[in-house]
Formats: sequence, C-alpha cells, structure tokens
Amino acid sequence: MGRPRIKDVAEYAGVSPKTVSNVLNDYEHVSEQTRTAVREAIDALGYRVNIAGRQLRRGRTGMIALAVPDLDVAYFAELARNVMAESERRGCTTLLVETGGRREKELAAVRGFDAQFTDGVILSPLDLRPPDLADRDTRLPLVLLGECNPPGSADHVAIDNVAAAREATEHLLSRGRRRIAVIGGDLSGARDTSRLRTLGHQEALAAAGVALRDELILPVPAFRWADGAAAARALLRLPEPPDALLCLNDHLALGAVRALHEAGRSVPGDLDVVGFDDIEATRFSIPTLTTVAPDKRGIARRAVELLLDRIAADGAGGPAVDETAGHRLLVRESSGG
Repeated sequence: MGRPRIKDVAEYAGVSPKTVSNVLNDYEHVSEQTRTAVREAIDALGYRVNIAGRQLRRGRTGMIALAVPDLDVAYFAELARNVMAESERRGCTTLLVETGGRREKELAAVRGFDAQFTDGVILSPLDLRPPDLADRDTRLPLVLLGECNPPGSADHVAIDNVAAAREATEHLLSRGRRRIAVIGGDLSGARDTSRLRTLGHQEALAAAGVALRDELILPVPAFRWADGAAAARALLRLPEPPDALLCLNDHLALGAVRALHEAGRSVPGDLDVVGFDDIEATRFSIPTLTTVAPDKRGIARRAVELLLDRIAADGAGGPAVDETAGHRLLVRESSGG
C-alpha cells in the first residue's frame, strides 16, 4: 500500500478532501464530530502531512542557511549548534555553509547562493565591505552576526565588543597588571573584531592612567592555536615582556598558554591570560581560562527569530534591527579565579 493521501483520509472519514484540509489547517468552522472523525481516520491510516509540499505552495522551502567563517574555530561550531537547535525548534531545517572568511563566498551567501533552496540567510562575515550590502536584494531576508554591520543594511545581532574588552582589561588592571599585551589586537581597522576589542582595551588603560604601548598590540595572521603560541613567544622576547595577555579569542589564548608553559612561565603566577568566546575547552584546560562569554544561545535565538519574522513578512517588516546580545566575564584560574 502506498503512502496515504488526503483523498484516502476523506473516504475513510466519509467527508470531502476539502473538509480534511480544513481540519489539518485547524479552521474554526468544522463541527467537533467531523473533526473527531477526520482525526480518527488520520490515525488509522497513518497519514502524515506533506510539510515540503505545503511550504512550496506558500513559496517557501522551510530551510534557512547559516554561513560562518570557519567550523574549526570552536566558537562558530558552538554557535552553529545553537542556531540549528533554535531553527529546529521552530520547525525549520538549517543548511550550514563554511565561507572560510572569503569575500566571494560571503557575497554568495548574501545572494542566497543564487538558488531557491533557502528562505533566508544568517551570515557571520569577515571580509564583506559596506558596498557589498548597500545594493543587496532585500527580498531575501538576511541577518548578520558579529562585528561587520554597515548601518541599516540588514538585521544584526552582536555583543558589545568594546565594553567586553574594556571589562576584561579592567579585571587585569585590578590584579595589578600594567604591561598587558593584546594578542590579535589591531587599531588600523583592517578587521572589525580586532579594532573594536582593542579600542575597549585602550579605553580601560586610559581610564586607569596607563599608557598604551604599541609593541604590546600584536596582530596575528589568523585566530588559531598556533598564532596564539607564536605571538606569546614573540612577546616574551621583548626587552620588557608583558605581565598579562588579553587574547581576542580562546584559540589564541590556549595557544599562548601552551607557549608560556614551554618557556617555563607560570599562569597566573608570571602572567595572567584572558580569552574571548568561552568555548568548551576553556573549562578543561590547565589552568582553566578566564574568558569573555557571549550569550551564544541568546544570539542564536534572536537571529533565528529576526530571520523568521522577515520571512513571514516576505522580506518587509520595517527598518533593519540592530540588537546587542549579552556577555559576561568568567574569571577562572588563568587570572587568579
């Protein structure tokens, strides 16, 4: 026997296919007796609603895309897991795309990958530029995550990176640290994450009357374990090495901790180390890592909510929304916790 159809349910219940459709769509003007008969027929036949067909008739696929730079970076993997769980909870399927932080792939995401298989896109970009979003087709709903957000270009969710870095630096200053290096830091504006977090660090130093030392702001090629280790080794070779490291993600921080261990420096005895992102590994490292914890679950929940609202409104729904998600500083062993 083939898969039961609405026609089969109608014949079993002794009603019309239209009545079965009305029951499935929970229309009000159906008697309770008829509703009960249809539901009994559905159970008896094992009928299942063709969700895909229903969505396609509405001009939707029931699928959203999440595009992130690098799934080897634990923050993005953990964020993706939260987005997928929230999407599933709301009855959607998530297509996960890794862009490598390359502009051409991020542009493809903004265009919906030039295909009709997704109703909207959540994108965490690294290399997009304001003109890339200025002329986008707003009929495809888009939510941006992270620091790249040309004003008014799309809905956007991110933490306050300036405030978060300021709080992390204030914590290190409160422990008497004064030569605080920023691994991944950059004030040139080449990378928004680096620029904003370095600015927060600079604000904290200024408020404490501590001079910003250029040699302690150290850009890195990428935010990976090996880059953090290489940066820590370079800093230890300075005539006046730092007494604390503010690392702009946890991969950099954990790589730096390993290099410090190899050099015979203790954490937090000789140097304090603070990271960003609160990835799972930070709770199991030796020492456990002090880190800025973004509200990943809250970011995912709000991003999916904003996207589905735009999808329901066919891409309309008013001006772009810019939302600030929560964060907190988790003080652990690497800075005396």
